[in-house]
Amino acid sequence: MRLLDLSRANGALRRVPTAVIYIVSAFWAVWLIYLAATGGLGVEPIEALEHRYGLLALQMLIAVLAVTPLRQFTGLSLLRFRRALGVSAFGFVLAHFLVWAILDVGAWDAIVADITKRPYVTLGMVGFLLLIPLALTSNDYALRRLGVIRWRQLHRLGYVATLFAAIHFIWLVKGLQFEPLIYTAILLFFLSLRLRGRKSETA
Repeated sequence: MRLLDLSRANGALRRVPTAVIYIVSAFWAVWLIYLAATGGLGVEPIEALEHRYGLLALQMLIAVLAVTPLRQFTGLSLLRFRRALGVSAFGFVLAHFLVWAILDVGAWDAIVADITKRPYVTLGMVGFLLLIPLALTSNDYALRRLGVIRWRQLHRLGYVATLFAAIHFIWLVKGLQFEPLIYTAILLFFLSLRLRGRKSETA
């Protein structure tokens, strides 16, 4: 991309309010509920809704990891949207959890049994719990209270949570399917870039 075109693109992105991410995410979440309620998600609407929410969460978590490499390698800056992407990703993770816990499993003892006896559910739950403090501190007040260094250290848990989400997806599907493997490969690629960037900073 030419320098002038890149400057124009970044200038145009600066005029887009970050609220757009939240609005689109909320609309999409509600739209999926509507599809599930009206038969648009097939004969197993609860399972399909649960899967859609989980997949959207994984996609948005990977998008968060892609922001910095995208700026480094192309010059296109989406940094101002990263927080909105992360918070929206957590919203989809929460929706994924609630559909599973309330609509799919239902009973508290069954929920506990699933978490303790099914490793892929355990891993998914750990990833979900890791994301909670990140969502709660994704604001300027928390950044000021924690300080930049501690805030960044805390938010590195997002790397682990995203990796757990990808493994959860692989473990969840039946048989050899390429979709979760592709997402995991993309995730590992972005993680490797992040780790390489951190090594170069400390060198």
